[in-house]
Amino acid sequence: MRPVLLLLFGWCLPVTLWAQNRQQFADLGNFGLENGQTIQKCRISYRTMGRLNATKTNAILFPTYFSGTTGQLEGYVGGTGKLLDSTRFFVILVDALGNGASSSPSNSPAQPGTAFPTFSIRDMVATQYALVTQKLGLKHLHAVVGISMGGMQTFQWMVSHPTMMDKVIPIIGSPKQSFNDLLLWNAELRPIETACPGKEAEAMQTVALIHSYALFTPAYRAQQSPLEFEQFLQKEIEQAKSRHPYDWAAQLRAMIGHDIYKTIPLDELAKKVKVKMMFVYAAQDMMVNPTNTAELTKWVEAEQVILAGNCGHMAAGCEYAKVVEAVSRFLAQ
Repeated sequence: MRPVLLLLFGWCLPVTLWAQNRQQFADLGNFGLENGQTIQKCRISYRTMGRLNATKTNAILFPTYFSGTTGQLEGYVGGTGKLLDSTRFFVILVDALGNGASSSPSNSPAQPGTAFPTFSIRDMVATQYALVTQKLGLKHLHAVVGISMGGMQTFQWMVSHPTMMDKVIPIIGSPKQSFNDLLLWNAELRPIETACPGKEAEAMQTVALIHSYALFTPAYRAQQSPLEFEQFLQKEIEQAKSRHPYDWAAQLRAMIGHDIYKTIPLDELAKKVKVKMMFVYAAQDMMVNPTNTAELTKWVEAEQVILAGNCGHMAAGCEYAKVVEAVSRFLAQ
């Protein structure tokens, strides 16, 4: 199994000290959200890799996936064989709201825990736009690239700021939630919301197993021996202890509300959005249903990269070489 599989969706290796030394923070002040609430003293964590060229035309924004951090995203960035080539591009890795690095229920001194405002995928993008334009001083991006929930943010960038970048590459993301997506996310959210006070961490054990079930297809799991199950089960439960339930719930709510068509109908979006698009999705994805991404390609001119294997949501890892080749070629065009 490729190491990249350990990075997707938060079940990951520890961040190295070298990665931690790259971390920077942008203070955005009291940041207004689309629902009228405000994140007090909003802080966005980010890292950069590579160099910005003289014309400032080689910047790529790379937002985190669900529960992931930029320290984990660094594994996708580097030279030959990496998803994003930092020898050619200036890559801005940004921690999404609610991941425990940027402003989150777990780290907010003024609005901790359940007092933290409810934010959306659109709000994540708004903070990233403020980071890029106000703090980094960039007027344009070469591309926005994101995996899973990062792909959802990439789709939202396409709608919120359609002229800000030349290209978008959502990978195993979706422009809106399907019925099955909503069922999964609510199945994970309910145990946290209904847990007795002080028992949320225990609820995360159940959440972790639900989440793991949807990562791969049954056909992929059939390759694993039932004799390995108890060890697998204990590992999942142990890893769940490192997940903050309120952060997890906050990002779940953001995904549940995700729908890029809320502010612009599909037919109008097709006329408005002129960026070059490449959609990478897994045909057998049980976690982020590919149907809505496939449907969007009927309305817009977008290159499609379909991952047909049985790895499900983890297909971008199982078919990593194929994804890297397609992304590298598209970015170079």
